[in-house]
Amino acid sequence: MKPAFFLALALLAQPAQAETLAIVHAKAWTMTADAPVENATIVARDGRIVSVTAGGAVPAGARVIDAAGRPVTPGLVNAATQLGLVEVSGARETNDQSVASGALGAAFDVQYGLNPNSTLIAQARADGVTEAMVYPGSSAGAPFSGRGALIHLAEDGDILDRPQAALFAVVGGGSAGKVGGSRAAQWLLLRNALDEARAPQTIDPRERLLGRLDRAGLAPVLDRRIPLVIAAERESDIRQALDLARDYAIRIVILGGAEAWRVKAELAARRVPVILDPMLNLPLGFDQLGARLDNAALLGAAGVPIAFTVPGFGIHLSYNAGSALREGAGIAAANGLPYAAALRAITRGAAEVWGADDRQGSIAAGRTADLVIWDGDPLEPSSGPALVLIGGKPVGATRQTELRDRYRPGREHPLPPAYR
Repeated sequence: MKPAFFLALALLAQPAQAETLAIVHAKAWTMTADAPVENATIVARDGRIVSVTAGGAVPAGARVIDAAGRPVTPGLVNAATQLGLVEVSGARETNDQSVASGALGAAFDVQYGLNPNSTLIAQARADGVTEAMVYPGSSAGAPFSGRGALIHLAEDGDILDRPQAALFAVVGGGSAGKVGGSRAAQWLLLRNALDEARAPQTIDPRERLLGRLDRAGLAPVLDRRIPLVIAAERESDIRQALDLARDYAIRIVILGGAEAWRVKAELAARRVPVILDPMLNLPLGFDQLGARLDNAALLGAAGVPIAFTVPGFGIHLSYNAGSALREGAGIAAANGLPYAAALRAITRGAAEVWGADDRQGSIAAGRTADLVIWDGDPLEPSSGPALVLIGGKPVGATRQTELRDRYRPGREHPLPPAYR
């Protein structure tokens, strides 16, 4: 079997032009079924999937990659990150995820702070992440955090896939202090904001709490063009979120949902997605007293749409956004979630939450040729990508791999003896 890095280098040496690509002898997890296609031939043309067939023929003139029986999946989709907003947590000038003061609440929009040259984006890409939701940490207008953006981790610098893809709000935990100390105030402010945005002319201008920009930021939520993502952990807050969605006829997504398993029947009936942390097994606060490792399994069995994020105390929202995501999915599988469902939660399931499944998250005709060939089980932490393709093109080196290759044993030391 050809070593993975030789395969990648050979591909990188090819000219970047429109072409037909064929991956042969693949164990293809297409995410259109619960079992892989064995000995699959995946054909892509001009950056899009054309076909996936068991033992399929290779088109004439196609560039061929032999997967040698290894697993091939769609590129990973991380459902909630802060990639491109945080580079070094201790360097304030590299932190653009939050705004602490000013006039922006629901109108705060992260798209303008994205850094496509972040080394953390390059690392996530090399770890197999090809699509991600980037969401704001907080805004000056609690309980709203602001608007998130979908990014596509292409190497050409244009990573913004869809701006203003969702509006985020936070309820419970320590966030209530920003509105006076009670989560009751958070729910009242959410309802008042929707009322003001829906019919501002009926409210005395002297009594309005929202500015023009924030009212405009809520309009796509009221029109059901984007979901309102409510970060909530406690059962009571999730039930309040369901009531809010019913009363205002809006789409919602639950982010966190440590106690979502207690409300699984209602979430399933309403088809409300939950983006959860599959590693959360101990409460980090009173809102998470019901945390359990089989949360994903219980929700999945009930028919709740699920996707994963692994915050890692905020660290993995930017660092290790790919490797931590796979580890979390593996833990979910080890705690009762079927393997295919765990893999789906970090590919097609996440793409469906954000309305990107027409191009991401599965290996099917018409989808973008964002593919990962793995050197082992994708949900095993000791495995990793043998090759990552975005739009049918292999991704390049990262700073980490460049440093590895520069200083690995056996290579002549780059510094003269006096400076070693």
